[in-house]
Amino acid sequence: MRHFLLLTVCLSCISVSAFGFDTKAKSAILIDADTHYVIVDKNADEPMPPASMSKLMTAYMLFDALKKGKITMDDEFIVSDNAWKKGGAKSGSSTMFLNPKSKVKVKDLLRGIIVQSGNDACIVAAENMAGSEEAFALLMTKKAKDLGLKHSTFKNATGLPEEGHEMSPRDLAMLAQIIINEFPEYYSIYSEKEFKYNGIKQGNRNPLLYSMPGADGLKTGHTEKSGYGLTGSVKTPDGRRLIMVINGLKSMNDRAEESRKIMGWGLAGFENVKLFSKETVIEQIPVWLGKEKTVNAIIGKDVLITIPKGYADEVAVKIFYDSPVTAPIKKGQKLGTMVINAPEQASYSYDLVAATDVEKAGIIGKIIAVISSWF
Repeated sequence: MRHFLLLTVCLSCISVSAFGFDTKAKSAILIDADTHYVIVDKNADEPMPPASMSKLMTAYMLFDALKKGKITMDDEFIVSDNAWKKGGAKSGSSTMFLNPKSKVKVKDLLRGIIVQSGNDACIVAAENMAGSEEAFALLMTKKAKDLGLKHSTFKNATGLPEEGHEMSPRDLAMLAQIIINEFPEYYSIYSEKEFKYNGIKQGNRNPLLYSMPGADGLKTGHTEKSGYGLTGSVKTPDGRRLIMVINGLKSMNDRAEESRKIMGWGLAGFENVKLFSKETVIEQIPVWLGKEKTVNAIIGKDVLITIPKGYADEVAVKIFYDSPVTAPIKKGQKLGTMVINAPEQASYSYDLVAATDVEKAGIIGKIIAVISSWF
């Protein structure tokens, strides 16, 4: 028999759209990294010129190669004349000030890409890892698709304007979280405020690093076509992390102001609440022909949701399962489904699973069960 149970939890579930929040940015997204709840969404899936924010993908390629042992931090890459002309001091663009025909260690190159936003550093990495910047861009695009970035295509390693070079804000936010999760040993580079190379000290352009406690990344971007943008992240003392992407702003001041405003909105206006722990018994489900009369149904993982602060609307938790469940039952076996519904939010669905094994009853137990069922 199909059973349905409705629980109520005194929590708020007002979505950000109900607050009428807006931003000067042409496109923006703000995501809670733990729950993946989208707090702000403005054209988040529209491809756009990402400018230097696409260097997150360039850095990812280096991180991935380091993790797989294909390169080391002390490996030296050769600086070509092409890299110097297109991205060096001669280019007039963001540069690490590498000298042509010199060698640079990977550990310095990464800081040149991340802290200094050096176009020459990106081209050097591309040429030494793939033979040419064009070949490296193809590898970047393939890797992006493998990572699930649906709206990302790369034509170069720098983010300089080129037809068809694009990413969506959601893709950038996803890539930022992947970097944070997969490469914690390298992620700290994004929080470094300055880097000196070739006698020239340059500061990190990320305004959040200087204005918001807990800010630890990631990358700014600017071209005339894209406007001013930022992929940023903040981690609070209690471990909560928000990831933000904004783009299409008119000035550095607008970028700094909007990034603080959006991050502040997410941190002050929303919180994460654990509804259930992974071992919480959600329901005791009757067992048919088993050595035990019931089996505990659990979620098997913590259930955490993001909600606005200061509201007391109800979140509906619905449980669906068939009863009784016929033995034998294996630990982890799916027994039903729990669905969390909140107004103006997508439903959250979780499997209910058996907390323990339940073996079949012996012949006497089966006889007793059958007789009991008659009455």
